[in-house]
Amino acid sequence: MFTTLVRQIRQYRTASLLTPLFTALEVVMDVLIPYVTASLIDRGINAGDISQVYYYGTIMIAMAFLSLAFGILAGRFSAYASTGFAANLRSAMYRNIQRFAFSDIDKYATSGLVTRMTTDVNSLQNAYQQVLRITVRAPFRLVLSILMCLIIDARLSVIFIVALLVLSFSLYHIISRVARLFQQVFVKYDELNQSVQENIAAIRVVKAFVREDYENQKFARAAEGLYNLYVKAERLMALNHPIMNMVVYGCIIALSWLGAHYIVDGTLTTGELTSLFSYVMSILMSLMMLSMIFVMLTQSAASAKRVAEVIDEEPDIVNPVNAVTEVRDGSLEFRGVRFDYQQKQSSQPSSDIQEEKPAHRRSALYNISFRVDSGQRIGIIGGTGSGKSTLVNLISRLYDPTRGDVMVGGRNVKDYDLTALRSAVSVVLQQNILFSGTILDNLRWGNPQATLEDCQWACRLAQADEFISQMPEGYNTHIEQGGTNVSGGQKQRLCIARALLKRPQILVLDDSTSACDTSTDARIRQALMTELPAMTKLIIAQRILSVRDCDRILVLDNGAVTGFDTHDNLLRTNALYQEIYAIQNEDLGDFDA
Repeated sequence: MFTTLVRQIRQYRTASLLTPLFTALEVVMDVLIPYVTASLIDRGINAGDISQVYYYGTIMIAMAFLSLAFGILAGRFSAYASTGFAANLRSAMYRNIQRFAFSDIDKYATSGLVTRMTTDVNSLQNAYQQVLRITVRAPFRLVLSILMCLIIDARLSVIFIVALLVLSFSLYHIISRVARLFQQVFVKYDELNQSVQENIAAIRVVKAFVREDYENQKFARAAEGLYNLYVKAERLMALNHPIMNMVVYGCIIALSWLGAHYIVDGTLTTGELTSLFSYVMSILMSLMMLSMIFVMLTQSAASAKRVAEVIDEEPDIVNPVNAVTEVRDGSLEFRGVRFDYQQKQSSQPSSDIQEEKPAHRRSALYNISFRVDSGQRIGIIGGTGSGKSTLVNLISRLYDPTRGDVMVGGRNVKDYDLTALRSAVSVVLQQNILFSGTILDNLRWGNPQATLEDCQWACRLAQADEFISQMPEGYNTHIEQGGTNVSGGQKQRLCIARALLKRPQILVLDDSTSACDTSTDARIRQALMTELPAMTKLIIAQRILSVRDCDRILVLDNGAVTGFDTHDNLLRTNALYQEIYAIQNEDLGDFDA
């Protein structure tokens, strides 16, 4: 973990080294000023020598200005280094997240990744800035102050050593208990972010079902869990201040009592006692800063672990050595494929600490075997949860099968370069996503070099050109984030056009015309059949009408293949298909009717 974080300093190493250097010089000036003050009092004021007052006063002013200059430089370099460090952390996390397979995203959850890139990185940024300054300032100032006390009067220095031991013992017990609480804080942050994210993404559903009160209660529970952990931690940390005050005042009283006796005895001067008072405050303030550092580092240690996990995470799916960079054709074969989703179980005991149990597996596909020749149209039909989307996700290696082989173009998908494979397999997912920008911007996700004519060609095949031409700005019409200013059917057709611009060898339509009317659905299927005969097409649908003209139809039920044949043959031989057909013909419904 430490090595992972240090690598992100990179171009900010110089600033990271200069910060403690200037901080140390600032501390030296601060520590020497009380020593010079003692000479000013004893040799100038008490001796009645105004020239000595001017001399030592000038030295003190010079030291103060140097301390100020060193402090400004240290602050500037620490801000530069810590901000750059945070930027590198976010970039490193984001780059690695782009390499994640779907299984990696499932492992961390979207809300967890958002928390790590925001709250956790902010915590590390603040911690790093404090590390560069306070972790140098506090111990250096503590050691130099104790050294100066020993030089002035070794007998009185025993007071500081006793105070140091008392504070160290107290801080150890406070910090060790606070550390356990802060380890749980970020789990609660994940829950809070998840509540907010789900609510905002589904705000239309929330309002349509008048569930605002329920969402408020859910958010309040997540916020309360975070609040309770912070309150417990703050209660413990609050003990730090009274303990520190008790030790400070105890030292002042002891120093005043013993110092007065030594002055009367003539073994200590007034200036030296004044300096000792300055040094005792310096020592105790250094201890206070050290206690704050320990608490801060304890809190940021949990963040450091979470951030390093994402940066170091090796994606489940990576490019093989000597990867194949060209897909020969659109043929497809599944050989005894099984796929299991990993699920995590969480238990919440009576305490606020949430413990995570080991993951267990839920099988989604069982012993799937079939073959598709290049250029064929294959329909895939089945009920909700039968494994249709999971099956097509294996083709472009969005997931890897738990067992068995998936072949594309005569080669195992694991042999291909991921870019080459995913360029040859175009998937229009069940949940259609459009990004903020123009229609052209969204279409060119399929091909960044696509011309306007290419985009118009794809849109004509997807039956999108008609409604685009009716928009005031045509293909330059702005799309809001998530495509909220277009209908569900229009969004689906834009996503199909985007997929066609890749000119893939295999096109997967995952229930991608469900929001389109029957006539539009038929025109899309006809256009794909006549204009792109060589492209292998996999069409997932709930309606038999959408797949009945396919060369063959794959029937899935609870993750297993129950039939793979033409529409007419399935009507004669497959009981499940017969039932679906009968229901849809009778009730004009879909499979789940």
